[in-house]
Amino acid sequence: MNSPDLRDQLDSLPTEAFRAELAEIDRLPTLDIARLMNGEDAGVPAAVAAQLPLIAVVIDAVAERMARGGRLVYAGAGTAGRLGVLDASECPPTFNTAPEQVVGLIAGGPEAVITSVEGAEDSRELAERDLAALSLTSADTVIGVSASGRTPYAVGAVEYARSRGALTVGLACNPGSALAAAAEHGIEVVVGPELLTGSTRLKAGTAQKLVLNMVSTITMIRLGKTYGNLMVDVRASNEKLRARSRRIVALATGAADDEIEAALAAADGEVKHAILVLLAGVDGPTAARLLEESGGHLRAALAATSG
Repeated sequence: MNSPDLRDQLDSLPTEAFRAELAEIDRLPTLDIARLMNGEDAGVPAAVAAQLPLIAVVIDAVAERMARGGRLVYAGAGTAGRLGVLDASECPPTFNTAPEQVVGLIAGGPEAVITSVEGAEDSRELAERDLAALSLTSADTVIGVSASGRTPYAVGAVEYARSRGALTVGLACNPGSALAAAAEHGIEVVVGPELLTGSTRLKAGTAQKLVLNMVSTITMIRLGKTYGNLMVDVRASNEKLRARSRRIVALATGAADDEIEAALAAADGEVKHAILVLLAGVDGPTAARLLEESGGHLRAALAATSG
């Protein structure tokens, strides 16, 4: 694609539009700029809300596949890629997922998380190579993320994943995007022009973060990674998380501190198991067996003991 064509394409995108009314924003007092920016951000949740029915369909489809052992893979470039990497990296400590269950791919590889890798976002072939290394199956889901909805890396990732039979989702911030068209499910959160022309790390980035939060969090709820609104699969890898683990068990059971410590010891530190030990009056190995039989769903394991 030559430069004039690309410029014409960018000129047509709402996220790239120039806003003449903000042309002298640099001359305003700092508080006024902050108020403007805050006002811009306030419209993002409404744009996400307009896509909630589609987002819910995607989440149910992702959860069904992950329950069968599938993986959730995000693929994007620049800010979009970094947001995917961030969301994926937070799943293991929050939901005790294996590192390979939720994967974030960014054009240019791990180096691109902190440093711009020139030309990486323009390569469909790079996306194919990155995904080929994962040996995709029909149980996997690939979500291409791109504010513009035209980034070759994200579009190429979705097209390759679809050719391999994986579930595909295109998350963009412009209507009628190539990314949404390439995917089985297209989610277009239209946030409009940015405060700084073309700086899609702003409203578009916020919108993408909100959607990725929903996809990963609600998928994990569907997979039994929570009990009510408690993170019962949290991985206690540091002192703060160990304290949080004890607090979660207390909130779920109302047990005394000494009972909680004993239950956690019997459950090898596993929060979900410890809760079952306390609420069902079973030992650690029995709790582990019941949870395995229930697919990790604590409510189902509790129901099995009561009935």
